[in-house]
Amino acid sequence: MSFLDGNYLLSGETAKTIYQQIAGLPILDAHNHADVKRIADNIPFNNPWELFAATDHYVWEIERKCGVAEEFITGKASDQDKWRELCRVFPLFAGNPVYEWVHLDLRFLGVDSILCEAVADETWKKLCKILASEECLPQNLVRRMNIEVMCSTDDPLDELEYHDKAEQAFGKRLIRPTWRPDKAMNIFKPDWNHYIDCLGMATSRNIDFLEHLVETLKYTHDRFAKAGTIASDHGIECPFDGDASEEEVKEIFHKVRIEKEKPTAEEAAKFGSYMLKKFAEMDAEKGWVFQLHIGAVRDVRSSLFNNLGPDSGGDVSDHMIDIVKPLCRFLDKFDDKLKCVLYCLDPGHQADLATVSRAFGAKVKLGSAWWLNDTPIGMERQLEYIGSVDVLSQFAGMVSDSRKLLSYASRFNMFRRVLSNTLGNMVDRGQMPLENAIEIGKIMSYSGPKNFFGF
Repeated sequence: MSFLDGNYLLSGETAKTIYQQIAGLPILDAHNHADVKRIADNIPFNNPWELFAATDHYVWEIERKCGVAEEFITGKASDQDKWRELCRVFPLFAGNPVYEWVHLDLRFLGVDSILCEAVADETWKKLCKILASEECLPQNLVRRMNIEVMCSTDDPLDELEYHDKAEQAFGKRLIRPTWRPDKAMNIFKPDWNHYIDCLGMATSRNIDFLEHLVETLKYTHDRFAKAGTIASDHGIECPFDGDASEEEVKEIFHKVRIEKEKPTAEEAAKFGSYMLKKFAEMDAEKGWVFQLHIGAVRDVRSSLFNNLGPDSGGDVSDHMIDIVKPLCRFLDKFDDKLKCVLYCLDPGHQADLATVSRAFGAKVKLGSAWWLNDTPIGMERQLEYIGSVDVLSQFAGMVSDSRKLLSYASRFNMFRRVLSNTLGNMVDRGQMPLENAIEIGKIMSYSGPKNFFGF
């Protein structure tokens, strides 16, 4: 087997047969961090650093691990010098999925080079020429990747004008907004009051009482629905049970909003619990999918957060978080009323979520192996466990969770190969017939998420 050849991640003929049946299916990406403005305005990529690494904190983290100075990652060095440093250390990335993703992206553009210091300037020139072509404009890249639907991640403050512009460009609502109200829920953040001020100004409302906040967020929820939204997304470190009473949360709101005092950890948890329940009620009413991303312990490295802000590579997982009891209490409140997808950051929680998904029936599904689990090893382990505890065919589907454009193709390619190999091994062990494995592969890759999300 050669590097990234046709046998990549496929260990036998059965796996190859399954992959051939699902490789060309359209991409449905229910969760990503698309730069909708760039796509809508069709802004070209000027150079390979801009396309491959400028927005990707996966790349940044591995570069730091390999000793690259911050000046050549997020600092003031030129893009070409950043590219040279990336190429210099890139051979050290081998074994990490970043190594495979970036090379898959290169192959998509027709470049067969293996990145290293010796080819840095050569690949820079070659890629700059390729990226200057019309076929590499963002909208054409989206078309070439065979993306049928992609769901961006959007704050309730977003006016969604670029989603409308993209709809005009593609002739359909290819990029759907996703309602993500984390900033309204995170009352413990120092800038929470400022955010609520901005929310009030954007909606021409005074938000001085808890009821005002809920009503205002409901207004944005309705506005997103008119723009084609079919899902919300919520990032929480620990699950909430939804048990907090309205009266005690009103007092917490008044303390922080009007008296400008900091909430205690217990108060912040009660406020988050109450708000998340309200969000779920809104989603259940509209038939949206409620996506829960659980377990990211954020911004643990102060130097990164203070200098670069969030999403810069300072987040970790924690297997000690108690997710089962509060999550079950929360889901029980919406039993058979709310479509929900569960994602977890720590691999140790995959087994827990599989049992929770199984217990709560068809409307609660497991999401793809998220973030640090989004690797051949992580995906394979998750898929094997789903097949033995939950039900493979009821999987919510792959999502890219990506912040750079070409990753939609490379990450779905990797997932479909891992899925084909997992199913192929089951066929070869006599666990299911080949025809059934192919059908399950098609369901998991396309028809299942299409039906569940309502694409």
